[in-house]
Amino acid sequence: MTKVPTWRKSSYSGGGQTDCVEVAHTEPGVAVRDSKNTTGPTLAFPLRTWLAFLRTRNA
Repeated sequence: MTKVPTWRKSSYSGGGQTDCVEVAHTEPGVAVRDSKNTTGPTLAFPLRTWLAFLRTRNA
């Protein structure tokens, strides 16, 4: 059975903004999607890649 991811809005998505993303932890890593198109495509990243992105973003 496939586990359904629990999506949450990015902390960088402020109130009233239209350019928002949602992230979810998945078995192999992290998935990202457009919050306005929740049935659309998602991007999947291995956890190591996602953590490197966060370190770069917060540097």
